Amino acid sequence: MRALKPRLTFLQILSMNVGFFGIQFSFGLQQSSMSPIYKYLGAHDAILPLLWLAGPITGLLVQPLIGAFSDRTVTRWGRRRPYFFVGAMICSIVLFAMPFSPTLWVAATLLWILDAANNVTMEPYRAFVSDRLDHSQHTLGFLTQSAFTGLSQTLAYLTPSLLILLGMNATAATSYGIPETIVAAFMIGGVLSVVTVSWSAWTTPELPPSTVELERMRTISHSAGATVREIYDAWVEMPIPMRQLAMMMIFQWYAMFAYWQYIPIALSHSLFGTTNTHSAGFTQAVLINGQIGGFYNFVAFLSAFALVPLARRMGIKHIHALCLTAAGVGMFVLPWIHNRWLLLLPMVGVGLAWASMMGNPYAMLTSSIPAERNGIYMGLFNAFIVLPMLIESLTIPLFYNHGLGGNPDNVIRLAGVFLAIAALLVMRVRIPIPDVRPVLEADS
Repeated sequence: MRALKPRLTFLQILSMNVGFFGIQFSFGLQQSSMSPIYKYLGAHDAILPLLWLAGPITGLLVQPLIGAFSDRTVTRWGRRRPYFFVGAMICSIVLFAMPFSPTLWVAATLLWILDAANNVTMEPYRAFVSDRLDHSQHTLGFLTQSAFTGLSQTLAYLTPSLLILLGMNATAATSYGIPETIVAAFMIGGVLSVVTVSWSAWTTPELPPSTVELERMRTISHSAGATVREIYDAWVEMPIPMRQLAMMMIFQWYAMFAYWQYIPIALSHSLFGTTNTHSAGFTQAVLINGQIGGFYNFVAFLSAFALVPLARRMGIKHIHALCLTAAGVGMFVLPWIHNRWLLLLPMVGVGLAWASMMGNPYAMLTSSIPAERNGIYMGLFNAFIVLPMLIESLTIPLFYNHGLGGNPDNVIRLAGVFLAIAALLVMRVRIPIPDVRPVLEADS
């Protein structure tokens, strides 16, 4: 039986999730700008996934470990908050350094550090929401994170275009070829990361552990070996709904990673007939990618809260399947669209799916995992995000030139097919009805 927790007001839930704005602004900068940065520094199309390996590998290693450590952490500042605050500080420093990378290996190394810091921040933040909210508010809590994700990534994608509107020179670049608009966007991201996470850590205290839980946390071993054993035990004892969700996550995130890596190049190819980084067409394609990316993230921002009542009425997994299907169809037809404004139509589906991805799978997950293992299972669940990303990074280079004809458009079509498969798989998930006590109505 789950413990009774005080309900939070809507404004309190917004405040506790403000930090997601800064975290996801950083991810938005990666999604919109890392492939162009690598291309400006001389990378070939086929090896782009290998240069993106930082995220999957660091996430696979860091998230379960940080989750396990945060489950057993006892400090005056709480269990989760020390982790996501330190992670945000490191993230800010790396964001300031990234656009000044002189070579590919420097940019790739900084991405490793950036993703490690983001993972240190992200996983305890997910567990923090699950810890703090009563089960009846989990869907609202996680979809609030989706809303902040959509809003922040909208701005992350649009920042270079907005800076040009404000007077920055679109063609001005560093001595290494990276546009100054991208440099400025990373500077803004560095500030937002630490400021927003600090706000949430300051305004939302963690619930103190019960006497029994506190005693358990103090008596269990904190050694690395004990932590690894606990992660292994959690993996072996993983609830069936979580295993079913994992299959869906593999196809869902393989598709999204492939999309982020190749959409700037696909747009340059489909709209301007070139992938040459020195061409005016490629520069325009990077800006257009920022604009349509900003649009789908704005759709995610607007739709995140609308998904809450729809999920209650239709069921979380049905809503998620519909959103994934809309995105899959949109991505599949996108390379055949040659009008930049018509590109916004498939982005509606992508935005709906993005809002759902960032909230609904976690709402489905929390019904099936024990509260005392929130950190570990959130870490393992996030591993099902990074594992398909790792698989994608290692497999796309193997068949990009032959199986996909060396055409970035075909990568986007493949992503659409995989999202449709994920929509079918989510319908297999059996979500348990949680055993909960009556909810305390008073606000904390």
